[in-house]
Amino acid sequence: MNAKTVRAGGASLRAVVAGAMIAWGAWSGPALAAEGACPAFLDHRFPKLQDESPQDLCQYRGKVVMVVNTASFCGFTRQYEGLERLYDKYRERGLVVLGFPSNEFGKQEPGTNKEIAEFCRATYGVKFPMFAKAVVSGREANGLYQQLGRVTGATPQWNFHKYLVDRSGEKVLSFPSEVAPESRIIVTAVERMLAEP
Repeated sequence: MNAKTVRAGGASLRAVVAGAMIAWGAWSGPALAAEGACPAFLDHRFPKLQDESPQDLCQYRGKVVMVVNTASFCGFTRQYEGLERLYDKYRERGLVVLGFPSNEFGKQEPGTNKEIAEFCRATYGVKFPMFAKAVVSGREANGLYQQLGRVTGATPQWNFHKYLVDRSGEKVLSFPSEVAPESRIIVTAVERMLAEP
């Protein structure tokens, strides 16, 4: 792993922002084996939240990907609104938000997948891709979250932790729960990554 600190405008992105750390990392080794190949972090299949049909994450290659663990009964649950607005604003330019409900933190996601899907649709109008309930931290974390944690050195400590991965799958930013989806630092990072080839 070649983790290091990114500097923006002379300030370290590993700085404290709203009382929360933001970590950056890079995959150890080439993310793409060949043109059009699936980046390592997308080489996973997970059941879709609504009907639990298997979904291949490789369908999102070439996009800027935000991965976020969610919960329906959390103080940060209103971040669904910001996530949906961010997705709606930038999806035509290549951003996708991937939601992974988790009941790990405070038992704040107790419902079934169908109940969660209905809550997200009816309460927040969520249209970005959502996947079945998952474990996102510790030894039992799904493969995607294990990779994201290894590369950034940052694992979710609560609901609505966000990872942002560039189009190549080589750069990863990690934003704790306190950093809102439409915060200046996230929007700036999204726009920079979307501007890169």
